[in-house]
Amino acid sequence: MVGSSHEAQHRIFQKDTALMLRNFQRLFHVPFPEARDIAILNADLTEIEPIERRVDTLLRVDTDDGSYLLVLEAQGKKDEAKRSSWPYYLSYLHAKYRCEPVLIVMTQSKSTADWAAQPIVLGLPYRPSLVVRPLVLGPGNVPAIADEKEAARDVSLAVFSAITHGRGRGATAILKPLASALETVEPESAAMFAQLVESGLVDPQAKEIWRDLMAPVNYFFRHEVAEKVREQGREEGVERERAAMVLRILTWRDIEVPESVRERVVACTDLEQLNVWAERAMRVADAAGLFEGDEA
Repeated sequence: MVGSSHEAQHRIFQKDTALMLRNFQRLFHVPFPEARDIAILNADLTEIEPIERRVDTLLRVDTDDGSYLLVLEAQGKKDEAKRSSWPYYLSYLHAKYRCEPVLIVMTQSKSTADWAAQPIVLGLPYRPSLVVRPLVLGPGNVPAIADEKEAARDVSLAVFSAITHGRGRGATAILKPLASALETVEPESAAMFAQLVESGLVDPQAKEIWRDLMAPVNYFFRHEVAEKVREQGREEGVERERAAMVLRILTWRDIEVPESVRERVVACTDLEQLNVWAERAMRVADAAGLFEGDEA
């Protein structure tokens, strides 16, 4: 389940890895070859010894120029212990997969970004044995997208922009354009992006503004596809489609759905009630939370 800004920062790249690849040159000023295939790998780097080491997200990207491992680390604050683990991650992954690892650190803090970007030098100062230079995404190089047209051109980047700039007053300026941009993508992806943004926002006021923007009247049912479903699906059972959406959101958030909850949602024929559950599905901690506040 995506339940924190830490999770949201790297999970967005699991949803749309192409976002990172498209924007590598723009954000990092480094080229990256066109991806032919992308796979999410097991992020657990623990060996036989009982020392747990785990990266946040690990992706394998196959290109015509070779294969790369994208090691994604969301960093909330300076942590020298974590920084000392990064060389190990890269060496271990290179030995295990025999392809090039690329360390990418994401943060919402400028000072943490500056700290993370410093090279890690191991060995003699004049002849180091290993030098690690992390690529860092933070407020300094991720644009704050406050224009609706720009947000619609690259919705994934706009989502990551909202998460990266999720601290302080700057967060609110990009929320309304992003809410409008979400109406240009299909409803299931929009629901996923909306939940990532809510988890990623740190400022309580910004989080509340986002929740208001994502109310069902503004999100689920103004979407062009949802309108089409409503118009064409009266006889076919729009309630069934809405119930399925509620369950899909819970499943995507890795929330277990007991059979009793599934049966209650599927059996519901009250469209307004399903609308309420669809909104709740983006924020509840467990499936039973869908029904909190409903009359017994």
